[in-house]
Amino acid sequence: MNTKKIKIVGAAVALSCMTFIAGCSSSASKSTSASASNNSNKSVTVVLKTLSSPYWQYVQAGAEAAGKKLGVNVNVVGPSAESQVMEQVNMIQDQISQSPSALVVSPSQPTTVVPVLTSAVKAKIPVLLIDSDASFDGKTTFIGTDNATAGAQAGKLLGSMLHKGDKVVLIAGALGNPATDQRIKGAKNELIKEGIQVVAQQPGDSDKAKALSVMENILEKHSDVKGVFAANDDMALGALRAVQAKHLDIKVIGTDGTQEAVQSILSGGLAGTIAQSPYNMGYQGVENALKVADGKKISNRIDSGIQVITKDNAQKQLDFLKSISK
Repeated sequence: MNTKKIKIVGAAVALSCMTFIAGCSSSASKSTSASASNNSNKSVTVVLKTLSSPYWQYVQAGAEAAGKKLGVNVNVVGPSAESQVMEQVNMIQDQISQSPSALVVSPSQPTTVVPVLTSAVKAKIPVLLIDSDASFDGKTTFIGTDNATAGAQAGKLLGSMLHKGDKVVLIAGALGNPATDQRIKGAKNELIKEGIQVVAQQPGDSDKAKALSVMENILEKHSDVKGVFAANDDMALGALRAVQAKHLDIKVIGTDGTQEAVQSILSGGLAGTIAQSPYNMGYQGVENALKVADGKKISNRIDSGIQVITKDNAQKQLDFLKSISK
């Protein structure tokens, strides 16, 4: 259990993330003055998994900021909840019918969403994916976190706080969500390497209330649990409520790095979170969509980076999140 090693890894990832942010800002400022005036006749549609959680609101803020700086019309939509897969499919179909210059999508359930994305490609609308990847012919790029790595970092962080033989719980997202599935897999592999027992793994649908209920039920059978990894921060906060209600000392780690999660870390609630760069995903999604609409070549994979957040650097992360909030 090497806490020092975890801090070093976290610092390295954080540096990479900050470098990415700086590069994004620099790139945006250089391109804005040269081309913004030529983009008013273009439109980029961004379809997210939902607009109801802070994480996706950061993505939306990034996309809209890019639209404003680059002078392109940006329309951001999303279903009422991440579990509303068919609602997202219908939204994508509706947006395709409006013939945007490019389509930026975070697919909730790739196997269900891919056919409609393929129809966009056939209609000669470039399709860029953010946050969650999917495999289909004609995809332009994927911009987002390496979710397996994010999960592995969470597993290492949680493992550094526990002892060999301790029991942990994994709370996944909605069934079939590849991003949360990969995080769970990455965390599970690292925890098992550390000799930690995974005694329960259940979906929380990326929902705070659902995760609270799931955790309450798990604690009825496993009151000796020492740690929890949740595949997003809302679920981590829901699980934390169940833990606190029973006055138990259980380390809870989330994923996303939302403002509420970071505040919880500062107040002694969550033990940590693996922060993504949702603002940059939104910004880079629109920025690269515009490049493709202009006939430019872009990389088929853009890693938006991660950052390990604990009490040591939570205040700095909170200050950053407040600076990009509406």
